[in-house]
Amino acid sequence: MCGIVAYTGKQDNIKEILIDGLKKLEYRGYDSAGIAVCLDARIEVIKKKGFIRDLEKELENRVFKASTGIGHTRWATHGEPNDVNSHPHTDCSGEFAVVHNGIIENYKELKEELVSRGHNFKSKTDTEVIVHLIEENYEGDLLQAVLKTVRKLKGSFAFAAITSNEPGVIVGARQDSPLIAGIGQDENLLASDIPAVLKHTRNIIVIDNGEVVKITPETVEVFDFEGNKKEKEILKVTWNAEAAEKGGFEDFMLKEIHEQPDAIRNTLRGRVREDGTIDLSEIKIPEETLKNLERIIIVACGTSYYAGLVGKNAIELFAKIPVEVEISSEFRYRPILAEGNVLMVAITQSGETADTLVSMRMAKQVGFPVLAIPNVVGSTAAREADGVLYTHAGPEIGVAATKTMTAQMTALCLFALYLAQLRGRIATDREKKFIDELLRLPEVIEEILVRKDQIKKLAEKYADYNNFLYLGRTHGLPAAYEGALKLKEITYIHAEGYPAGEMKHGPIAVIDENFPSVVIATASEVYEKIISNIEEIKARRGKVIAVATDGDTRIKELADDVIYVPWTFEVYTPFVAVVPLQLFTYYIGKIRGVNVDQPRNLAKSVTVE
Repeated sequence: MCGIVAYTGKQDNIKEILIDGLKKLEYRGYDSAGIAVCLDARIEVIKKKGFIRDLEKELENRVFKASTGIGHTRWATHGEPNDVNSHPHTDCSGEFAVVHNGIIENYKELKEELVSRGHNFKSKTDTEVIVHLIEENYEGDLLQAVLKTVRKLKGSFAFAAITSNEPGVIVGARQDSPLIAGIGQDENLLASDIPAVLKHTRNIIVIDNGEVVKITPETVEVFDFEGNKKEKEILKVTWNAEAAEKGGFEDFMLKEIHEQPDAIRNTLRGRVREDGTIDLSEIKIPEETLKNLERIIIVACGTSYYAGLVGKNAIELFAKIPVEVEISSEFRYRPILAEGNVLMVAITQSGETADTLVSMRMAKQVGFPVLAIPNVVGSTAAREADGVLYTHAGPEIGVAATKTMTAQMTALCLFALYLAQLRGRIATDREKKFIDELLRLPEVIEEILVRKDQIKKLAEKYADYNNFLYLGRTHGLPAAYEGALKLKEITYIHAEGYPAGEMKHGPIAVIDENFPSVVIATASEVYEKIISNIEEIKARRGKVIAVATDGDTRIKELADDVIYVPWTFEVYTPFVAVVPLQLFTYYIGKIRGVNVDQPRNLAKSVTVE
């Protein structure tokens, strides 16, 4: 949840280096921030509740001629957001400092033991036990002190530690929270995510679970928790630092909404052969296994869960395989019925979502193969799965998922068609039509984006309402769910997604002139049913915003307002419905003065339960 950056090298402008890295990680947490730097024989710590800009202001008049330091941007789990609970944390002597992402599950027991031995704690965080353990274990070698410390920790963690006794040395460790090392020239870095190091290098090492890393300006060494040295592959990052910047847009969210056509293209690229067939041999799961599947379980959280519903519809339509879609946080607490040939598909943008990772491990324990669909190369989900189907959306900085969802839907539809192809469940000419339309979707979405000014005007009309009902049926239902979620998380307006056919079984009671309904009413087999639902709303003086297909004049007679979208196959309805709803939410958020990139109480990568 939190963001870590650490630097050691020949440059002595450590303040600017750490702040710049933290700004690239602010999407991971933004209720406080801080840095710790090695100055001669002491460590200087500056930390502040609030945004990174608040820390930057605190540092304005401070000059540090130093070349080693660690930084942190926080999303609180233990201890309220305040200056004291902010990271970095120091030991009793002030000779050690630590920044940490994750949760130490046994911190209470450790803290009691440390206090009984005379340690003085300042904060209410779980993190502080780490730095006191390092202090206690230190015998002149920070690496050895960290190795002894990690063996006592239970839970999830990625942390970086420094000591004034060893200037130029930073030691990090990882267990179930992301950590990478950036390999530079006369400088090396640690960070929670790649954008924080791109100004310095494109060469990275992914630190895996159960590993400790020691960096100096000249060296990077990786060890397992027992202290055995490991050889690690250096990966080359192909996207540049500008890909993580706003690129002329007012907000990352708006930029990333506009990047969806490219996210779809990039996810399709290289996976559709010239003859129109699909090649997903990259997933490494044997074709024979896929041919004999009897059931698929999709696990995911939040927006990824709604993408999973799109995947269910596509797989059942094309490949004729029964699919269950489960919320990871619920699935992990139920027994798995280990019968038949079952595949788990785990969808996680970051590849670090704690509940989804646990669900994956449960499936592997009972012998199910697991296919991961992440957006981050080298993420935990990618490494632990039997097969991987990457989305290629590029870095998504806005906390609310936009382009990663459309990339996930693309990957799932592609996988559905691939399964149908393998199993001979779809005629070649019919499959080609669906593949061709999938390839056309980027152009369709570009056409929707051109109409954004119309959606902005609609947002201005409805920005003062405090309740919305989002309705859809069959293929339109996941879009309704996602539209409601986006409005909730970005604007803080109460919104509920609901199956339109179920409206009369309860939700219709809330309908009045102050409770607008957004209805997915695109061309489909259930269009007449949706029309009936709209008429039910209008009979109760409810306002209706309809998302409808170009050329539908009938809908104008019923709905108060219509957002028109281009035609596509019914199974691809979520692609054309979700994008205008993202824009509708974005503009309402701007009108209401909300920080659309960093909605309150949320973080990008949910690495705790």
